[in-house]
Amino acid sequence: MLTTKPATTSPPLSLSKTLINQNLNPNLSFPLNFSKPTKILSSPLLKSPLRSVLATTTTTTTTTSPQPSQTPAQTRVDILSESLPFIQKFRGKTIVVKYGGAAMKSQSLQASVIDDLVLLSCVGLRPVFVHGGGPEINSWLARLGIQPNFLNGLRVTDLSTMEIVEMVLVGKVNKHLVSLINKAGATAVGLSGKDGRLLTARPSPKAAELGFVGDVARVDATILQPLIANGHIPVIASVAADEDGQAYNINADTVAGELAAALGAEKLILLTDVAGILEDRDDPGSLVKQIDIKGVKRMVEEGKIAGGMIPKVNCCIRSLAQGVKTTSIIDGRLQHSLLFEILTDEGAGTMITG
Repeated sequence: MLTTKPATTSPPLSLSKTLINQNLNPNLSFPLNFSKPTKILSSPLLKSPLRSVLATTTTTTTTTSPQPSQTPAQTRVDILSESLPFIQKFRGKTIVVKYGGAAMKSQSLQASVIDDLVLLSCVGLRPVFVHGGGPEINSWLARLGIQPNFLNGLRVTDLSTMEIVEMVLVGKVNKHLVSLINKAGATAVGLSGKDGRLLTARPSPKAAELGFVGDVARVDATILQPLIANGHIPVIASVAADEDGQAYNINADTVAGELAAALGAEKLILLTDVAGILEDRDDPGSLVKQIDIKGVKRMVEEGKIAGGMIPKVNCCIRSLAQGVKTTSIIDGRLQHSLLFEILTDEGAGTMITG
């Protein structure tokens, strides 16, 4: 099954900044700046009071009669009420989010992702956060006078590069993200694949060319289960060791997919720098909203999915085959893309189903 929908653009919509801190947690503040209000307005789950609030906010040329004004408290109550079906669907369920790309490079997008993650945790979802950190690694390699080397888009990782990769991902990027989540009001725990033997690595089939770039040989999620059950957010760097203790750099999409399968996650979400899967790669308006595994494989065979998108869809297919309910490749350049994906009926990219 393949469902497409033309891309739309709308003026940014800023909903009440105090929605969360007055209704969920007095220590939190989430500016819910929805960049695609048309998705919310089109939802059949929305009741008329909120429709009128959103409609009067999203346009300056309305021809309809003015709607009765609402107090900020009424608006907050409406928003929470109309989010209820989505919250109920995912409450208590594990979702695995792979974080990277533009959402990692931009401070405003980074803040948006962190706020979304904490909000989802506050309303009862159980997020697991997996990250890479390519740009940060390149920055530190440059500081140390080491030239980054890539082969077909994959980082060639010799011993000295692997040492820096581990230092940057585990010691810097991971702890920075943990600090941001803690500051936003949740409780994060930073881990790498080495901790608790969470991931066991094996060399890539192209190890002779790529060096210490690995694949996931085994997942032992024992260390994650009590953390998730107690409401903590695991933040996992995509570094692991093999049986002999040698460290390997592993693609973060791959790590997220294997963890989602091992945890029996409800959903796997990959943040990317594109809108999602496009029916026509040259037409940004040809976004495929939903597709099944057969449809994805057909698009790969037809050459409609190519390049860097192939590993992502393969990751999704493998996760679905191992029991993950749904997977999504979403636009990480969109403010609050995680909320769009989880708390609206249209999402923020392409959902792949079994």
